[in-house]
Amino acid sequence: MRINPAESVRMSLSSVWTNKFRSGLTILGIVIGITTVVTVSSLLTGLRKGIVTFFEEFGPDTIFVKRFSGDPNSQGTPKERKRRPIPPEYSEYVKRFCPSIDAVSTVLWIPPVSRGRGMSAKVPGFETENISLAGTTANARQVQPRNNAAGRFFTEDEEQRGARVAVLGSLVADALFPAGKPIGQMISVDGAEYMVIGVAEPAKGGFFGENGIDRQITIPLSTARLRYPQADNFLINAKALPGRRDEAFEEMRNILRKLRRTPPAEDNDFDLTTPDQIIKQFDQVSSLIILASIAISGLGLLVGGIGVMNIMLVSVTERTREIGVRKALGARKFDIIFQFLMEAVTLTGVGGAVGIAFSMLVTLLVAAIFPALPSETPLWAILAGVGMSVAVGVFFGVWPAMKAARLDPVEALRYE
Repeated sequence: MRINPAESVRMSLSSVWTNKFRSGLTILGIVIGITTVVTVSSLLTGLRKGIVTFFEEFGPDTIFVKRFSGDPNSQGTPKERKRRPIPPEYSEYVKRFCPSIDAVSTVLWIPPVSRGRGMSAKVPGFETENISLAGTTANARQVQPRNNAAGRFFTEDEEQRGARVAVLGSLVADALFPAGKPIGQMISVDGAEYMVIGVAEPAKGGFFGENGIDRQITIPLSTARLRYPQADNFLINAKALPGRRDEAFEEMRNILRKLRRTPPAEDNDFDLTTPDQIIKQFDQVSSLIILASIAISGLGLLVGGIGVMNIMLVSVTERTREIGVRKALGARKFDIIFQFLMEAVTLTGVGGAVGIAFSMLVTLLVAAIFPALPSETPLWAILAGVGMSVAVGVFFGVWPAMKAARLDPVEALRYE
């Protein structure tokens, strides 16, 4: 009596359905383990996609120079806080002594807490504190090309004479001017008046689904330095000539080390990065997070696997007479092993399918509750979930299957 694979699958599903409650408790650990891995992978995949899109706006030839690593508004590590600030004069040196550089712009990030109070922007009837303020040179759009939804960017003349003009991010414009038409209007930012001359188009990508540039108010660098003389958080953006970014990177590193008199044996006392380096750093962090989630989910899979082994051993005991009858009718050891392995794989496979479906629902729920948090279930995570669940079924189902195959048919037929 030989059982074909299709019949084995049908019998396995029937066995799972007959003992619904027992099977449900058995595969609970599998469901938890697969849900954890797939959900974490989905959130990290969506987040990475937003970050990649964010840096694509800067272009592949962009190089950033900052005092601290990480976000421009970060305070850096204790070791980094010992570094000297990056003076804006470095931009001229980079432009003059780095032949592979096409353009250089300077940005001054203003602390979100200024003059002892939180920063806000307001117009008659509307106010928002969800903003950031930055001063930049007039050639900023040459380094980071962006279009305006309305108006224009400030000119070099306006930048040099410290004009009180501002370009708003799209979200700031929506908050302060819900009826539209912000161009030519006056706004108050941290107690100072500025004329709105432009509104930037919504930025693409971002961290956690939101691009901070959309909440940024940009003013001329000279205006920012006059208004905030104590601010020293400068960022230099450099754009290399096409195909020469690696050369430009080394040229900038060498000139900056000379300017800061960094000894040859010491590390850089500044942060010099490119978009792909930042993405690579994110990938390293996300890999560690995924490994941690796999380790945690492994506990659930272990519990589920032990449960599967237990239920299969019970099943072998309950069906001893049935096994004896099949052996007496000509079933081979391989047929018995395959049948019970299929039942174990079916159990864990159902758990894996439920876990994947549940993780996708969790991902959709997170996206609905927190629209700023992107999520995207990658195909590799689904395939990995299916593979892990099947592997658990095979690993923990071998012993019960071998035990069933080794039963003596005569003794099995006598079993009551």
